[in-house]
Amino acid sequence: MPPAPPTSSLRPPGIAPPEGRSAPPARRRRRRRRGPLGERLAPVVLLAPTALIVVALRLWPLALGVNFSFTGDGDRNGTPVGLDNYATLLADPLFRRALGNVGLLVLLLPVAVAVPGLLATFIHLRVPGHRVYRAVYFFPAVLSPVIVGAIFTLLLGYDGPLNDLLGVVGLGPVDWLGDPDVAIFAVVGVHVWATFGMALVVFLAGFAALDPSLLDAARVDGASLGQTIRHVIVPGLTRTIQFVFVTTMIGLLTSMFGLVFVMTGGGPEASTYLPEFYIWVQQGQFDQPALASAAATALFLIMLLVGLAQIGVLRRAGREG
Repeated sequence: MPPAPPTSSLRPPGIAPPEGRSAPPARRRRRRRRGPLGERLAPVVLLAPTALIVVALRLWPLALGVNFSFTGDGDRNGTPVGLDNYATLLADPLFRRALGNVGLLVLLLPVAVAVPGLLATFIHLRVPGHRVYRAVYFFPAVLSPVIVGAIFTLLLGYDGPLNDLLGVVGLGPVDWLGDPDVAIFAVVGVHVWATFGMALVVFLAGFAALDPSLLDAARVDGASLGQTIRHVIVPGLTRTIQFVFVTTMIGLLTSMFGLVFVMTGGGPEASTYLPEFYIWVQQGQFDQPALASAAATALFLIMLLVGLAQIGVLRRAGREG
């Protein structure tokens, strides 16, 4: 005759155990894991103000701008026009030139990231005078783009000090801001000089989290500076490099208006046109806010795609390394 099942297994579901018996251990663990209601709601309450600010000041205006880009300008103001504004952008040679310059910025991006990265490496390795360099390198970041643009307009003028210096060493003068093949490189170089201080601070913060024993091991093994950077520093700062790549790209696409406006005004021959300058021209000079909204939406999509592509490439390179 089979043994009778235990009494607890015959209890209908939902009936609490008799007094004196505690709940099963798994149930007690779930209760401890959940905690009081206040503790579970605390993160939501703390994040709610920031989330509301982001939605109200970022996401909602972005949604309005995207919606406005599908309406018309002038006589068709407020009238839905579908993709007409985007078709106009693709047919506009100025916007196509701006997109071409975006491609050039993507190619120059590794240089814009390598400059503060190398300087941060020298400071972290305590080269002579590194404390002075730390302050001097960050100084340009506190200057206004308008001031920086005005200073370098004088320095890079055809009869400016830089060409005078080139004449002393026997090199001919260069029309830095008047030659269509040179102007965009001059403006980008000035932007890198004026903004690399912030990236330098980020790299130094990344070095603070780098295991110093790895650098000591590389030094003991006789690794050169190039080998140390390639095999120790770059793998150890992968996440920092990803962050600097993305933020530098955003800065190149959205923070050069002041320099372009002061130094070249989009010229010569539209060679320094960038999407943000094109947006200002359409909105401020031609009074075409819907077309400007379409250009701003296109710029947002470009930044999103380029940023995701950069993160994917850097992650793949980090895994392979």
